[in-house]
Amino acid sequence: MKPVTVVVHGALGKMGKTVINAVCQEPETRLVGAVDIKVTGDRLQLPDGSGDVPLSTDLDAILASQKPDVLIDFSVVKASMPAIRIAAKRKVNMVIGTTGFSLTEIEEIKKLTEENGIGAVMAANFALGAVLMIHLASVAGKYFDTAEIIEFHHDMKVDAPSGTALTTAKSMAQAKGKPFNRPPVEKGETLKSRGEQTGGISIHSVRLPGLLAHQEVIFGAAGQTLTIRHDTIDRDCFMPGVILAVKAVTKRRGLTVGLAPILGLEG
Repeated sequence: MKPVTVVVHGALGKMGKTVINAVCQEPETRLVGAVDIKVTGDRLQLPDGSGDVPLSTDLDAILASQKPDVLIDFSVVKASMPAIRIAAKRKVNMVIGTTGFSLTEIEEIKKLTEENGIGAVMAANFALGAVLMIHLASVAGKYFDTAEIIEFHHDMKVDAPSGTALTTAKSMAQAKGKPFNRPPVEKGETLKSRGEQTGGISIHSVRLPGLLAHQEVIFGAAGQTLTIRHDTIDRDCFMPGVILAVKAVTKRRGLTVGLAPILGLEG
């Protein structure tokens, strides 16, 4: 089988380097180019010692010359949206790991994939354990009326609440069919310390050095609590999900949000 050819956008960041290593290790994928704003040369040495690939700040030029099957984007929204527009114009499929998109931007991405006949997989979290956490929380949520989420991330993470926490809360409320019950607040009492509310679920964001990515979903009922927790110990945990998405996206059209549809966890 011909390997899926890949260009990585945000290639010199922590996630970008991890993605490149994973793509090079996987026999069914092949890195053909890399793009980053902090480029100092025009070639990127491959981590497996097998050679090098073109490296540039110019995504359009790399896509035009290398003609990849898939663009993997792990950058920031400010850089990601222009990259997505360029990839769509070039009819390149996309795997998007950047978080923090607005609803308007997500709708634009959906429209771009449909208009250009390409596929895109966008996930707030590519760790398979995190995908299962969201799925299990959605199942458990059908039997509880109150729940809260605490998400813990490193102090360099820009967005809060995290995309994973927002996705979890929305999935739980959707599976339940109605918002969760949020404990009442006394008149005039400030809500700031109660976290951001999504679907009746309070989300609390912790940002500290020493953390990577962790999340607890806590359900409460009379005389009992249930906690579902996922811990990211190393960025390598995201790579099986990224590779899975790269292989799947070439066979899909339109925007796929999350890995659940690919894993058959919907419904």
